[in-house]
Parts: sequence; structure tokens; C-alpha cells
Amino acid sequence: MLRQVLERELPDEELIVVSNREPYVHERVDGRIKLHVPASGLVSALEPITRTCAGTWIAHGSGTADRDVVDRNDRIAVPPDDPAYTLRRVWLSEEEYKGYYFGFANEGLWPLCHIAFTRPMFRAADWECYQAVNRKFAEVVVEEAKSDRPIVLIQDYHFALLPRLIREKLPDATIITFWHIPWPNAEVFSVCPWREQILDGLLGSSIVGFHIQLHCNNFIESVDRFLESRIDREAAAISYRGSLTAVHSYPISIEWPEDEEGRAGAAETRQAVFQRLGLPADVKLAVGVERLDYTKGILDRFHALDEFFQQHSDWIGRLVFLQVAAPSRGTLPAYQQLYRECVELVDEINERYGRGDYRPIVLLDRHHDQDDLAMLYRAADFCVVSSLHDGMNLVAKEFVAARDDELGVLVLSAFTGASRELLEALVVNPYDPSAMGEAFYQALTMSEEEQRGRMQRMRENVRVNNVYRWAGNMLLDAARLRKRAALDETMANQNLFRSAQQPIGATTA
Repeated sequence: MLRQVLERELPDEELIVVSNREPYVHERVDGRIKLHVPASGLVSALEPITRTCAGTWIAHGSGTADRDVVDRNDRIAVPPDDPAYTLRRVWLSEEEYKGYYFGFANEGLWPLCHIAFTRPMFRAADWECYQAVNRKFAEVVVEEAKSDRPIVLIQDYHFALLPRLIREKLPDATIITFWHIPWPNAEVFSVCPWREQILDGLLGSSIVGFHIQLHCNNFIESVDRFLESRIDREAAAISYRGSLTAVHSYPISIEWPEDEEGRAGAAETRQAVFQRLGLPADVKLAVGVERLDYTKGILDRFHALDEFFQQHSDWIGRLVFLQVAAPSRGTLPAYQQLYRECVELVDEINERYGRGDYRPIVLLDRHHDQDDLAMLYRAADFCVVSSLHDGMNLVAKEFVAARDDELGVLVLSAFTGASRELLEALVVNPYDPSAMGEAFYQALTMSEEEQRGRMQRMRENVRVNNVYRWAGNMLLDAARLRKRAALDETMANQNLFRSAQQPIGATTA
């Protein structure tokens, strides 16, 4: 359907995707080059779209063997087994990456936007690197553009300045910037020393997209407070520097998994997972899957588990919580501190409630591929997503999509975008460990009939509102903008022609 939309509404149009993370990474391991596909919500959302559109994906080349496999123009055709689009890699120095990515993006914008009670750090040197990297990516976009009117999809908070930089070089481009994390209210955003430059950069976009309407409203309020502009709130459009920017919500989703013939059933998958983890067959299994990040509420779910065992001691020995916490941004002090606190709390709870070989929490602090995660989702009795603040959270949707047995319970934070869509989940306040512990009890004691009723409705929601619909809605809006611009240009030319035909001194009716 997406392909049909593209052929009908955007025939022969050029699509360029820009992100920090690349969809394929080449690493040198033991003298050989190995391909790694990152487990990333952003990559899993965008890769099928770029594949469908046969576009160009521009990203930072981070792999140790990335330079070895590209051509002389730093390009490589991907996916390797069935090439469908071009990956163009951008090279950054260690200093550039440290300042732009770890510094301004992840010590500044990330905590600022997530309001997770970690103080944002803003340093002039990081800002200089952020500006330099955005300029470098803008140059590559212009190099890769085959026309002066490409459609450019810019992804996330790493590239707030990029839309304006591209607009200056390609004024007729249709630029869609999707901000994957929350946008704070204007008072919080005012903390950023370069707030006006950030807003000016983003308003180089034709469309700025967020997951939910609240974040759109916060962005519009920030523009209203800090920039001289005209805002049409009914149309959700901002007029600034002679151009119009639409601000829309596009709830992101996942690619619905294909039916795989011969795939093991839920019972067989559960047995395999339990054997691999050394778990007794009669225990219940809860799972959490996250990057190790302070916004994800990992410590909070452990405190909730502690409360649960205090209130329901008969479940000690009968419930295991499996936490997948992939290492993330480990060079930053806040993440190092979180890892220490996480390990200490796991040890404390395991010592308090453990008996013999029984450990109530199993912490897997390593990366897992999507197939492994799908097995964990299908083996679990319930999944916990306890983000303190999140744009969407695709783990919740991945869990629902994996449950082809229509069983299992989703315990979901009210502070995720997903909670606006997955209404049949057990929605919790992660700041209330006692109430979240009671949600665990409700999940464990829920009848299979109720589980099926809830899961069926959530699965239908995720199946219909999948990643292709997310992309299709943005691209349809882009098509409307291009048609409107073409119509305005035609009318302007006609008016100019009529004016030229009028005798000198004549007036028009």
C-alpha cells in the first residue's frame, strides 16, 4: 500500500533519510569483516521504508570496518543479501563525535527533553561540535541530492540545525523532521542557552513531526515564546522567515512480523527460553527490555518488584524478572552511575528474596538481536515498560506483535506515547512502586480469557497502525505540500502573465 501511495502521489520523487545511527555496521573481528544490524527502534522503523522507497540513507559510519566496504564515494548498497537502497556514510573525528553526540545531544538535549531529573549539561565546545557536524551532514545531503526538490526525512535530536542548513542550499526541498523524543514545555526548554538557534533550525522544515499532540503543543508554545512568528493554532502551522512549517503528530510503530512457517509455538519457545536461562518450568516470567538509560525506569520497576514481594510473599520463588539492559553511552558519568546502582539493587533484592538457586532478578547487560528478543517476549507471562518519560516506546509494540498466542499482559507507563494507543495495557505510574507492584499481581492473576480480549485489541491496533502507515502519513502530507506549492507557483505565473498583458495604466477588476 505504501508503494502504491508513493507511485500515485510521489512518482519519481527522490527520498533521502538522515540519521545518526546507520542501519548496517561493518566491524572487524579476528581479522574478518562481520556485518552487524543494530537493535534500534529508529532503525527498525525506518529501514523498511527506505527499502520500499529505494532511497538514500545518510548516517555516521561508526563501524571499525565501515571504510573498508564503501566505494570511493563512501556509498554501499544495502541490504547485503538483496540491495534495495544506498547507504552513504559520513565520517566524524573522535573529537567531533564526542562533542556532538555524547556532549550536546546526550548530555544536553536528551535530559532536557526527557525531564528525568538529570541535570542537562551545556558546554560551548559541545555546541561548536554540534554545529560543525550538522553542517557536515548538510553538505553530504546536498551532494547526494539528484535534484533540487528531494524529499528529506531527518531523524531526531542529533540534527536540530540540519533543516535550516539544507533549506539554504535546496530551497525547494520538502524537509520532514521527526523528533523521536519528547519536547518539553517552554519553561523547561528555556534552560537551553541556544534555544533560538535550535528552533530556527527546526523551522527550516516543511513539517516537524512528534509522536503525540502534547509534544506538538509544547513545541508551538516554545516557538511562540522565543521567536517572532505567526502561529495558526487551528491549522497547527507556523509562519517564520517567509516560510510555513506544519507541526503534526505521527505516532511511530513497528513493522508487523510476517507469518513464519515452521516457527516454534509459544509453548516450545517458552521451554527453550527457560532451559537456556536455567529456570524451573513452574515459575512465572516477567521481562523488561531496554537500553540501560535513566529515562527507562529500570530501577523503579525493581523497587516495584520489592514492594510486590513484601505484599505478596507467597510469590517469592514463583516469579522471575528477566531484565535485558543493553549497555548504552557508557562513557557518560550518568550512565556509569546508573549501571552501578542497577547492579547494586539487583544484588540487594536477590540476596533478600533469593533461595538456593532461585534468583528473583536475572540481569542480562548485553545486546540481543531481534530474534532473541522475540523469543523472550513470547516466553513471558508479562512485560514491563516503566519509562519515566518517553516519546513512544516501541518495546511495548514489539511485545504485543510477538504474542501470536494472544496471551501475556503488558504493564505500561502512563508517561509513554504508547499508552495513548495501547489502552488495554495495565497503565501504571512508575513513580508509585506500590501501585506498580499491584499491577504485577493483577498481571499474574489475570484469566486467560481477559488476557486474550486485551491482547487481541492491542494486536489489531499495532497491526493496522504499523510503521508503513506512520511513513505513509508523513509522505502523504509531503505530497500535499508539494502539490500546493506547484499550484501556488502556477497561479503566480498566470497572474504575472495577465499583468504583462495589461496595457500601461489599465486596472484589473
